[in-house]
Amino acid sequence: MRDPVAMGAPVEDVPGSADWLTDVERERAARFVRDADRRSFVAAHLLVRHCAAAYLGVPPEKVTLLQHCDVHGAGHGRPYLEHAPEVGVSLSHTRGYVCAAVGHGRVGIDAEQVKPGPVDEGLAGQALTDGERALVSGNEGLIRIWARKEALIKRGELTLDRLREVDLSKLAAAERQEWQGRHLLEWTAPGPVLVTVITDRPATRKPIK
Repeated sequence: MRDPVAMGAPVEDVPGSADWLTDVERERAARFVRDADRRSFVAAHLLVRHCAAAYLGVPPEKVTLLQHCDVHGAGHGRPYLEHAPEVGVSLSHTRGYVCAAVGHGRVGIDAEQVKPGPVDEGLAGQALTDGERALVSGNEGLIRIWARKEALIKRGELTLDRLREVDLSKLAAAERQEWQGRHLLEWTAPGPVLVTVITDRPATRKPIK
């Protein structure tokens, strides 16, 4: 089985056309009030197609990304590929930067802006266990743990109201590591932006072609 593929890029560096998107995706993009938010949404949904194309060996414009939620309908819920629903898909965007990951099994990716400064005690109280809080001395450490837990949420293994039930205090700040059978890949992009990928097999970060 192939290793999962992960990609990340500034919004303006993602090639492709909004014509690649489904009608539902274009309708969602049109609802954004801020142009920057709209461009980030479109770029993330184009990038996941490039990521799926690299993993599946198909042209990116032929990839159809779908979402469906029993409560909110089309355009909501965990994304999946129309012609390969067994493949895990995840995408994320933060100000000016987008990322995506595709691979068999559970896949989760998150991108977060990392600003210098003290710990936000409100966020720390929501997200960190006592063991994690004892190790965090600034915002960077807090955001690293937050991004990892967001990636677990996108894998379907965690929820926002259960963040303190998972303790990641044993994990280091490293590009690659394994945790309880899961594989983590992390990188920092200009911004600075921290990207965390959690997959069942070690992921390979690839450039956009």
